[in-house]
Amino acid sequence: MTTTTVAPPIPVPAPPERAGGPRWARPALYGLLLAVALAYFYNLSASGYANSFYSAAVQAGSQSWKALFFGSLDSANAITVDKPPAALWPMALSVRLFGLNSWAILAPQVLMGVATAAVLNTAVRRRFGPVAGLVAVGVFALTPVAALMFRFNNPDALLALLMTVTVWCVLRALEQGRTKWLLWAGAAVGFAFLTKTLQAFLILPPLAVLYAVCAPVPVRKRLGQLALSALTMVVAGGWWVAIVELMPASSRPYVGGSQNNSFLELTFGYNGLGRLNGEETGSVGGGGGGGGRGGGGWGETGIGRMFNSEVGGQIAWLLPAALILLVAGLWLTRKAGRTDSARAAFLAWGGALVMTAAVFSFMAGIFHQYYTVALAPYIAALVAMGVAVLWEERSAWWPRAVLAGTVVVTAVWAYVLLGRTPEYLPWLRWAVPVGGVVAALGLLVVGRFGGRGLALAVVGLSFAASLAAPTAYTLSTLNSGHQGSIVTAGPSGGGGMGGPGGGGRGGPGGFGGGGDDGRGQRAGAQPPGGQGQFPGQGQGGQQGNAPGGVPTAPGGTAPGGTAPGAAGEGGAFGGGGGGGMGGLLNGASVSTEAKALLEKDADAYTWAAAAVGAQNAAGYQLATGEPVMAIGGFNGSDPSPTLAQFKKYVAEGKVHYFVSGGTGGGMGGGGMGGEGMGGGGGNGTSSQISSWVTENFTEVTVGSATFYDLTKPVG
Repeated sequence: MTTTTVAPPIPVPAPPERAGGPRWARPALYGLLLAVALAYFYNLSASGYANSFYSAAVQAGSQSWKALFFGSLDSANAITVDKPPAALWPMALSVRLFGLNSWAILAPQVLMGVATAAVLNTAVRRRFGPVAGLVAVGVFALTPVAALMFRFNNPDALLALLMTVTVWCVLRALEQGRTKWLLWAGAAVGFAFLTKTLQAFLILPPLAVLYAVCAPVPVRKRLGQLALSALTMVVAGGWWVAIVELMPASSRPYVGGSQNNSFLELTFGYNGLGRLNGEETGSVGGGGGGGGRGGGGWGETGIGRMFNSEVGGQIAWLLPAALILLVAGLWLTRKAGRTDSARAAFLAWGGALVMTAAVFSFMAGIFHQYYTVALAPYIAALVAMGVAVLWEERSAWWPRAVLAGTVVVTAVWAYVLLGRTPEYLPWLRWAVPVGGVVAALGLLVVGRFGGRGLALAVVGLSFAASLAAPTAYTLSTLNSGHQGSIVTAGPSGGGGMGGPGGGGRGGPGGFGGGGDDGRGQRAGAQPPGGQGQFPGQGQGGQQGNAPGGVPTAPGGTAPGGTAPGAAGEGGAFGGGGGGGMGGLLNGASVSTEAKALLEKDADAYTWAAAAVGAQNAAGYQLATGEPVMAIGGFNGSDPSPTLAQFKKYVAEGKVHYFVSGGTGGGMGGGGMGGEGMGGGGGNGTSSQISSWVTENFTEVTVGSATFYDLTKPVG
């Protein structure tokens, strides 16, 4: 009788003992987390108020509990930001404790980065050992876009933390099929929804399918657990939505970003399907083409988007390695049982990476490079896990070959990415591939020849070759301040859109690159200290088109020129420092004279001033500490307030000044072609209010700034 034997699968590391592990593991982890914290706190104040749009809302939340709850842009609660408010809450509470300053706003973001690294370490170490956990922390912290966004005040930092927590909770639930961990995962996703709406749901399909198939409990129980988790998610994310939707509109601020004062409309429109199909009503324009053929306002879409000249330098350094190691890890565990925890880990992190990257690659609506920070924890986990399992099996030839090939691919890809900034450390571009080839050769033989010393040397060289380039970009990011609504990591041109240091090609919609002078000037702008206006400026009602097709405001400066109250610095488009497009869409710089004017008798008014566009209003509000109404919300295109409402506010003596020339994006219903001060289209609400004010109230000039005193009608 003939018997057939089946070769057992290649073993993967067993889960370490919860209380065990080498004695050096815990001190090493604490030391690494401390190093990450110190690095991210370094030079933090260089970013000032970072994104003035969110800083103004943070300031408002520190002054008014109602503004804190709703995420209002001003403490008088005229209109909210165009996102739910969860990301604002930690920063606003910090400002309540420590006062309004850069550190108080940005320190919570740094702590979120350290927390993300700690959760990532816990998730990876639990199954793959302490070394893998430390590698995950190192790869994550040295990702340029992570170093950018965990020192910036956009919602993406909290979102990345909560998504990492979600994957960790699902992996814990998969170990023994315990319901409580799945409920915690649902709560994390619900809170992530209150951070950045539907982006929180991107990883749900792969994680739900993974649990439904691989959990070590009966099928009926799995489905019931998933239903309970979904219910938890709805409760955790829906309570705030229910309050906003059920509260009378007259008792709360207008929902910024919506056209009908509805958070549900904002969620499924501007921040939802509109991001996928490019049809965001009230948007700043955009819409890349599909199938890789597009070249719309938000960049070319398609499978190569994460690797292109705009995005690659932010996130893609180890993306090929992560994909290779994902395939290798799944191949290693291919014969494992249904409930194998190692394979589940590869599927969880890999599914989250592939799903999120795919949506980012093909979405035709608003897309910014910094969105890719969401991928950083997934890439770090896959790299750490893949290296761990392949190194354990280095006695076999093919794991060594895969490791060697991964190092070579990573080094060659770094050579390509570094070539996009040829003047930045040119020696590094050649040192990385040379080191990678040498390390790969060492990996091919380390499993059969040499002792521990050679193995450590090869491993060290492999990591150095793989991480040297992203480390350089990360250090460049840490050394630079970043301001505005669109920022990028790395040196100038590292994101393809004018990173710190100036230069870079034109950004979406033809927006120009920026420079360290902090003025965000465009092509043809005057030197630092000049007006910062760009060619084609219209004066006296004439309309002149600037590069990129943005018309100037009738009788005023063009978007991107000097903001009211600014002296040679950027306005609603132009302010800010280095980082992506030179701080595009940043708050206005406010002169001492303009500040004094708005502060005088401000306590007698609900709003010290009103300005078209949230960024323009934010500059004055942050400078004075007084509430400034943002007409039209972020883009100046929201129908809030209406002309009738604004007339009523003025008649009741609630608004003191109107800031002339605000743009806030200059968008009307048709996107970049809006006319009038602040867009809103020729017949938009913002344009109607601007026209009514200029025709009926007294002009007040303070230095280079122009205001209208709404308490002094003409004649």
